[in-house]
Amino acid sequence: MTRRRGAGFAAGLAFTVLVAVFLIFPVVLSVLAGVTVNYQRGIIASGVTLVWVERVLDLYAHTIGLSVGIALATLVSTLLLGVPVAYALARHSGRVARLAEEALVIPVAIPGIATGLALILAWGAVGDFRTHWSFILVGHVLFTLPFMVRSTLAVMLAVDLPTLEEAARSLGAGLLARFRTVVLPNAAPGILAGSLMVLTLSLGEFNMTLMLHTPFTMTLPVGLADSYASMRLEIGSAFTLVFLILLIPLLVALQWASDRAFGLAPTR
Repeated sequence: MTRRRGAGFAAGLAFTVLVAVFLIFPVVLSVLAGVTVNYQRGIIASGVTLVWVERVLDLYAHTIGLSVGIALATLVSTLLLGVPVAYALARHSGRVARLAEEALVIPVAIPGIATGLALILAWGAVGDFRTHWSFILVGHVLFTLPFMVRSTLAVMLAVDLPTLEEAARSLGAGLLARFRTVVLPNAAPGILAGSLMVLTLSLGEFNMTLMLHTPFTMTLPVGLADSYASMRLEIGSAFTLVFLILLIPLLVALQWASDRAFGLAPTR
């Protein structure tokens, strides 16, 4: 029986590794192309260089800075909106609350291009709003807000927030005091997981941003597509490398925060 389990585990592990290699191998090739002098000749024949990364940083510095700024602004907006919404949904479990929760998911279910077009039709003619980076911010908040709400709400429900609040109320704590001293500390893992998810989604959002951006409000994913379409393959690949350097630490932190939020962190 032990041998069968060992063989099954080894087979499953080997299959997982093969799938991971299949998924990661194209990304590795793209990264290697970004540090190769001439990818057509090969990395061994032509050598390694960082000149393409420097070119990306020179040409797209504004794009990178703008994307990081929009992602941070999206995070602040979803925190200010999403945490109170999750709190309200946790306190009220009726049909109206469930309908409101499902309505928040609609922007995720609708294709990003359709949402972008809807925003252009609704607000595109309002002053200079269409050409300002805040126009993209609105789209990103619409797209990422459900993830903040769901992540925070899951933790609030898991810790039996109404019971904790009732105990604090019996001790004389008002609404703001309960929110600050009871709700936020207990919901912190979900808020952290939602925050990292919002950051990664905002940095990588392409479909909606493609509709909303202008030449002066180009974000990282749109700039990545532009570099592959209009420049050397090495420059586009170097852009991928820069994008991964920004994104991978957030993905690792997201996994860690998710483990903490749902009690999956290993114990000693």
